[in-house]
Parts: sequence; C-alpha cells; structure tokens
Amino acid sequence: MDRNEGEEADLGGQSSNRLSIRERRRPKERRRGTGISFWTKDEDETDVSEEVKAAWHERLSRLELGGSDASSERASARARREAREARLATLSSRAGEDSSRDYRKLYESALTENQKLKTKLQEAQLELADVKSKLEKMAQQKQDKTADRSSVLEMEKRERRALERKMSEMEEEMKNLHQLKQIQTLKQMHEQLQAENRALTRVVARLSEAIEGSDPQGL
Repeated sequence: MDRNEGEEADLGGQSSNRLSIRERRRPKERRRGTGISFWTKDEDETDVSEEVKAAWHERLSRLELGGSDASSERASARARREAREARLATLSSRAGEDSSRDYRKLYESALTENQKLKTKLQEAQLELADVKSKLEKMAQQKQDKTADRSSVLEMEKRERRALERKMSEMEEEMKNLHQLKQIQTLKQMHEQLQAENRALTRVVARLSEAIEGSDPQGL
C-alpha cells in the first residue's frame, strides 16, 4: 500500500510539474507578434487529463501483471508443498509396508520353530510310551517268574529305578528344551522388533527434517 501511494503521489507531482511548466510557457506564447494566444485553458486541461489517464492506465496494467505473477507464484508454491506432502505419505506408506513384511517373516519363523518343537515333543512322547510299555512287560514278567524270585526282584527294582530316572530326566529335559526355545524365540522377536522400531523412527525423523528444511526454499 505504501508503494502504491508513493507512485500515486509521483504521478500527481508529475502532473503538477507539467501544469506549472505550461503556465510559465503561456505568457511567452501570448507575446508573439500576431497577438493570438496559442494556448487556452481548455486545451491545457484536456492535455493534462489525457496524460494523467494514460499514466493511470499504465500503473493499473503493471499492478494487474504483478498480481497475476504473485498468484502464479503462490499456486506454484502450493503445488510444490502438496507434492512434498504426497512424497512423504508415499515414503511413510512404504516404510509401514516394509515393517509389516518384516513382522510377517518373524511370525512365520516363530511358527516354523514351534512346529519343530512340536515334532521333538511327539518323538519324546513316543519314547516315553515305549518306556512305559517296557515297564508294563517287566511287571507282567515279574508275575510269571517263580524261580530265584529275590534276585529277580532286585534286578527288576534296579531296572525299574533306572528306567524311572531316565523317564524323569527325559521329561525334565523336554520341559527345559521347550521353555528354552520359547524364551529364545521371544527374545529374538523382541530384539528384532526393537531394531525395526528404531530404524522406522530414524526414517520418519529424517523425512521430517528434510521437509522442514525444504519448506522455506519452496516458499
């Protein structure tokens, strides 16, 4: 607004200067030998009015061109900002998809590990059933034997205790193995998830810094 007022004042000043010059010229023209005045008041006012109108038209044209350029610059800046926001949304979506794929891999790996543990558990259960079958056979044989019963009973007791210890050890080993595998699997998944979260946080932070750094240049 100050600039427009200054230019309007300049135009007014130029018009006043033209009027003063023509006022000074008027007496000289009237002193010519013919005695006829070549300048009249109406002609002066008409010339000045036309010059002022032309100056105002030129000024308005410049203002319209300036306004159009400013609108174009604002539209261009808005388009650049929207493009940056779209790129950020695309990058964030890609980062989320990569993270989802990594979580799916971890889940599939955990399922595979659990299946292996189930297979080992089934094998241990079969072996335990075989031990129990042997114990039952020994018990049946015990009833059938009659000779040297005391030595046979002692032998059977030792074998029975040995088999019971072995069965107890196998059961404890299976429990420990199952718990250990679960703990290791959960620990690995937890560490990988933490690493993925840190990586995703760094990516988002870098993208935010890049956008904040580029906004002043775009605008």
